[in-house]
Amino acid sequence: MENVLVTGGAGYKGTLLIPKLLEKGYQVTLFDNFTWGYKPILHFASNKNLRIIKGDVRDVKKIKEEVYKHDNILHLAAIVGYPACSSDPERARSVNIDGTKNICSVVTKDQRLIFASTGSTYGKVEGICTEETPINPLSLYGETKWEAEKMVLDKNGVGLRFATVFGISPRLRLDLLINDFVYQAIHNKQIVMFEGYFKRTFLHAIDAVESYLFSIDNYDKMKGEAYNVGDENMNFTKKEIALKIKAKIDYYLHEADFGEDIDKRDYEVSYEKIKNLGFKANINMNIGIDELIKVLKPLTIINEWRNA
Repeated sequence: MENVLVTGGAGYKGTLLIPKLLEKGYQVTLFDNFTWGYKPILHFASNKNLRIIKGDVRDVKKIKEEVYKHDNILHLAAIVGYPACSSDPERARSVNIDGTKNICSVVTKDQRLIFASTGSTYGKVEGICTEETPINPLSLYGETKWEAEKMVLDKNGVGLRFATVFGISPRLRLDLLINDFVYQAIHNKQIVMFEGYFKRTFLHAIDAVESYLFSIDNYDKMKGEAYNVGDENMNFTKKEIALKIKAKIDYYLHEADFGEDIDKRDYEVSYEKIKNLGFKANINMNIGIDELIKVLKPLTIINEWRNA
């Protein structure tokens, strides 16, 4: 039975990925520092084929001991997103770059290394991005992911450049653009939007998880290269997303005349390379928004400093 090490296994994508790996019969090691707590993994933590290790990818000795033991290393652990990286740049660099360096320093040619990269490495691009488009990250997040991706590709691993992910996960995130828009529309009855003409490309979290399984199965064809992961049908402007939500929820959309979106990404992406190998994203925007409405509508976030 093959085994898999998942760094960041208690995170947004990890908590969706690990149950699928267990269903496929893998022996899985979840490696995480549990920044966001233990609750997101309780529904699968008792599985007999799962090991749980509390650790940090910056702990050289601990992460190297685990990498040695595994056939497949799925490296998800990271400080993710523009705001999180900007709030603590030193931590972002040490986790995203040094943590990846620790893993790459011991990976052998007989192991499969698959890395969670990002379309944020492209920045703002005229025309359509392919994997050959020059890298030009506009944020610390994009910079650190690019540095890490280069190390993985130098080890003949696979870099998955994900579109902006959205959807429900046991480790729910409301800072993701579509998740946030739906929550604001439901609970605040308004969305304040800057620069709605910026185009982004999106991917449901379940489809992101499926790309890891696909990469394990097709590793010999994919190794040593980066792949955009998403679907051309999921390229939308921010305003187009807001209007799709407005068709399902009655709320006020305010397009601000001043101010700016701190995240300056603006691009359209081609996914032909991975689709030519047989990968296909299956969850479209309407299905994803309906799912978010269903789950977020009864959600109440309590602020201890407010009575209402």
